Amino acid sequence: MRRTRLTVVAWTAAAVVLGVGAGGCSSSSGSSSSSATPSNGATSSASGYAQSASAAASSASAGAQAAVMTATAGKLGTILVDAKGNTLYLFEADKSTQSTCDGSCAAAWPPLLTSGSPTASGSAKSALLGTTKRSDGKMQVTYNGHPLYGYAGDSKPGDTNGQGLNQFGAAWYVLNTSGQKVDLS
Repeated sequence: MRRTRLTVVAWTAAAVVLGVGAGGCSSSSGSSSSSATPSNGATSSASGYAQSASAAASSASAGAQAAVMTATAGKLGTILVDAKGNTLYLFEADKSTQSTCDGSCAAAWPPLLTSGSPTASGSAKSALLGTTKRSDGKMQVTYNGHPLYGYAGDSKPGDTNGQGLNQFGAAWYVLNTSGQKVDLS
């Protein structure tokens, strides 16, 4: 009886290991989403996204310091990403450093939050980084005066599915290293 139980446990453990290993593999699905490739080889650091109803949006533990990095995204060129490689966006309705995206907007476009001074790496410029206080009192990262957001529709690091979308009253764009929107239209 004991030997049978150990065999079942061993086979179950092997199946779990094989399942986890296979889960990390990827394949080409021919989807039309764009992906960015990190250009700085950064390793794990907390992404500071606000909590969102979407599983695609990352969240950081309380007290996380945000990082802004760069990645290459095909025709979009070198763009800003967070520490996990998730694409960052600006919202054209934000006419100053103050965010106008709250509630359901912030659920779809989670703000990049930080507990301290954000950091820059890759070709992101630390002189362009800043913070702004949101209506809920949390600190959001800004770049060249633009509050930064992720997009819940980006399912993996490097996706740029939010590029050029018009939602919540204005358009959303990725940013280049100068902090300007990238608009290929």
